[in-house]
This record gives sequence, structure tokens and C-alpha cells, in this order.
Amino acid sequence: MGDPAGVGPEVCLRLLQDEAIARLCTPIVFGSAAVLEQAAVQCCLAKPGKVVAGLSEADSPCVLDIGAIGLDDFTTGAVNAATGRAAFTYIEDAINAALSGQIAAVTTAPINKVALHAADIPFPGHTEIFAAKTHAPRYCMLQYSSEVRAVFVTTHVGYAEVPGLLTKAAILDTIELGAQAMRRIRGGAPRIVVLGLNPHAGENGLFGTEEQVAIIPAIESARKLGLNVEGPVPPDTAFLPAKRRETDLFVCMYHDQGHIPLKALCFDEAVNTTLGLPIVRTSVDHGTALDIAGLGQANPNSLFEAVKLALKFL
Repeated sequence: MGDPAGVGPEVCLRLLQDEAIARLCTPIVFGSAAVLEQAAVQCCLAKPGKVVAGLSEADSPCVLDIGAIGLDDFTTGAVNAATGRAAFTYIEDAINAALSGQIAAVTTAPINKVALHAADIPFPGHTEIFAAKTHAPRYCMLQYSSEVRAVFVTTHVGYAEVPGLLTKAAILDTIELGAQAMRRIRGGAPRIVVLGLNPHAGENGLFGTEEQVAIIPAIESARKLGLNVEGPVPPDTAFLPAKRRETDLFVCMYHDQGHIPLKALCFDEAVNTTLGLPIVRTSVDHGTALDIAGLGQANPNSLFEAVKLALKFL
């Protein structure tokens, strides 16, 4: 369900009511029935038609009522430690259900990093939570849309930390995980473009050495594995229309390098997924949108697309 104070409850309600989604799968919202019912009133939506106490009862779109927070513990549009703790509880329960085979995949609604921190949750976001709780030996984030598909060597870290995290092994792992995902989703051998870190992709070492030290060696190793890899490509020209049309996957060195073009081009349809896990996990590609929470204005399309992408991995 995501953070109870954000737009997660609203988009989950819209998911439960969508007949097209129900024909594809049986959505089960791990969350609070009371919070969802409150959101239904606030957003002028139908309340959940079915609430269950256990997954054995989930034979149609429903809410698995975990609770974890009371209506007096928070205000819609304002996160706090209680909303962060509740969101984390829903995630943990969903991961455990997926690991035990009780559900086929997990699609997450938005959580709030400030709320997680306030609740002393030692993770910056979904990606790191799923990797830790599933004991994934290697993992990376994939952002997927019709215009741009991007994987990331680093994600939720400060820019000053990025160069030190760009090792040949980390970049090669990201290339490999991304290539596996593209073959599974799109079929065939993907055309992969690896971005440089520095201006002009380093200009042969004039503007930084990360390309020579880590990025180019990783590209060479990927080619030896038979992957169709180009790069390092200067980031300022990588996302031009002609380049996007001929590229299946971009390998980005840091968070905003790929998120900015992707969200500028495909904000409402973009989907986030974590590669390398023993379970399928996809997510909306937007935040808690506290400024419109409870107003009935949230667009559920990213959640719908995230569910559809999860099904492609099954």
C-alpha cells in the first residue's frame, strides 16, 4: 500500500477497482483496511469490496488487513515515524509472502524516505530493502518505459560517493542483470549503451579517469560475454531521439543520470523494478506526492504498468 499518508492508498483503491487488471491477475493490497476506507471517503472512491485476514481467503481483488497503524497516528499528507514503520511492515510481509510462494510477485506503492528515517529503518529505499531481505548477492535498479529503459550502477547515494563505487565488477554486474531482464521482457539480444560518468565520457582521461579505470574494462568484459555493448557514450547526447530508438537499454552510473530523461519523457508510464532478486518486484516510478494525497487527483497508471510488467517476468 505504500506510505499511509501519501497517494499509495488512493492508487491501490483504483487498482482494486480496475476490471482489466482483475482479468490479468488477482491484486492483493498488503496494508490497512481502515486507511484505505478513509482514503476512499477522501477521494470519493468505492471502499474495498473485500478485506481478508489471511492469504488463503484471497480469491479475488482484496485487501490483506495488516493494520500496523491507526487513523489517529497520522494525518494524510504529512508523513511521520508511524507511517514509515507501517510502510516497512507492509513491505516485509509482502516479501515474506513472495519468498514462501504464497504470492507470485510484489508491486510496491510509494514510500517516503524521510518517514523511513524517522522510524529508524536502516534503508534508503525499496531497492535496498528488497536486496537485503531476499539476501540477493547482486542487484540493480531498472527503470522501464516505452521511451527509455535504464539500469543503474549506483542509486541512493550522494554524488560525492559515486566515483568510489564505480568498479569494473559493479558495472559488469549491472550490464549483465540488465541484459538478462531485456531478453526476458523484450526478447532477442538487447542493444546496450553504457554511459560515461564525466563530461564527454572523460575525453580519454582529460576530465576524469573513471572511464579508463572501471567503465571501459567492464564494457570490454561484457563484449567478451557476447553482449552487444556500446560505450562509454557521453551522457549529454545519449538520450537524443535517434539514439533512444536504436537502444534497448542504457546503463547509467548514478541515479539522476537516467531518471531525469526517463521522467521527463514518460513520467506517468515509467516503472521501477529490482533485478537480481529471487522474487519479482516492480514499483511505481513516483513518490508519495503528499501535496495531492487525499484529494482524488493521483494518476494510477504507473501502478497499473508496474503490475503488467511484473506479469511479464512470471
